[in-house]
Amino acid sequence: MRKNQKTFINGILILLSILLLFALVTKSFETSAFAKPLDEIENYEVTAVVNEDATVSLTYHIDWKVLDSNAEGPLSWVKVGIPNSHYSDPKALTDNISSIDYDSSGGSYMKIRFDREYFADEVVSFEFSVVQDYLYQVDKLEEGYTVYSFTPGWFEDITIDKMTIRWTADKASSWDPDCYVLVGNLVWMNKNLAPGEKVTVKITYPNDAYHFDLSKKIEEGNDSSSDVFDAIMGLLCLAFPAGMIYGVIRLVNGIAYKVGAGFGNRAQNQIKRTKIVYYDSCPSCGSVRKEGQQKCEYCGHSFIKSEEVIEEKALKNTEKEAAKFTKEGEYQYSDSPNTFVRVNVIPVPRPRRSYSSSGSHRSSCVHSSCACACACACACAGGGRAGCSVKDFYKTNLRLSSLRKLGK
Repeated sequence: MRKNQKTFINGILILLSILLLFALVTKSFETSAFAKPLDEIENYEVTAVVNEDATVSLTYHIDWKVLDSNAEGPLSWVKVGIPNSHYSDPKALTDNISSIDYDSSGGSYMKIRFDREYFADEVVSFEFSVVQDYLYQVDKLEEGYTVYSFTPGWFEDITIDKMTIRWTADKASSWDPDCYVLVGNLVWMNKNLAPGEKVTVKITYPNDAYHFDLSKKIEEGNDSSSDVFDAIMGLLCLAFPAGMIYGVIRLVNGIAYKVGAGFGNRAQNQIKRTKIVYYDSCPSCGSVRKEGQQKCEYCGHSFIKSEEVIEEKALKNTEKEAAKFTKEGEYQYSDSPNTFVRVNVIPVPRPRRSYSSSGSHRSSCVHSSCACACACACACAGGGRAGCSVKDFYKTNLRLSSLRKLGK
């Protein structure tokens, strides 16, 4: 009898939690439907210049308009997403910036503090620059070609009236999507971007265009947004019903995200091994090749004499020694100081069921480069401004204001 009573009580508690969750979601929809935007980005420009060492100098210009300075205070700082943590030489290029600092607490972004507060109907125009690395990958789509992938930081709660991306066209062999070629630049122009909408561009170069590093890959910003959400929800877990809601939210969103993103389907690593023979000296200018060099530092000519993909059959016969190299990189091979094996590890997802494109997904750092240049939620997603409420990282549409009302 006691066991049946316990089961009955548990059933009632679960039912109450579901009803409470439904009430919160309904209230959230009502609140968000009439929410007034705090800001608007009138103009967003990013200019990218590829350097000889394959890093990219990024210059950001933003015209940020304040629409509401009462609900959450005037604008005194903003966060703008950058590709990842491999950056250098951050510079404020306008006098209205009092400080610029990297912040990784919610992803990868620059926190810009202004010299004063900005109120409703004021527009603050500001510029800054960084030098960014890990935006490219050698032989990513086709052997012999290197691909850059770049997604400017997006904003979850702010519309962008106009976005322009300029990328130096010099030495580029192809790009996607199509764009204008103006004054030596590839130019992509987009208008009326909705909150959370992103733009990604890809530019392809021959492997000898710049001093590309085989060990580098396109890297996205770190996603630490769940830590913020966990901290907030941990406080709510002090109350039992709220704790159950948190559990339900994490369970449902976790399943939806893993299905949408394809998690749970382990990838099989495909290993590609290439035997490379280098010249002792540059065949163009005669300078001696230094250890690790792939291109001549004086004339830019490639030191590679020959490249040959090692087939699986050869690994079992004539090239048995090459089979021991299984990690990404380049390794010396045989007694010759000029012969190496380059190893590329390519994840190949196992087949899985296809899901409708309208299936559940979320904005996440897994997708972008802000070499995407992606940083997450408060980062590439804007992170926004002083006084902004915490972003809804798990797309539950639950608002803190609703949760506060629940606790009263």
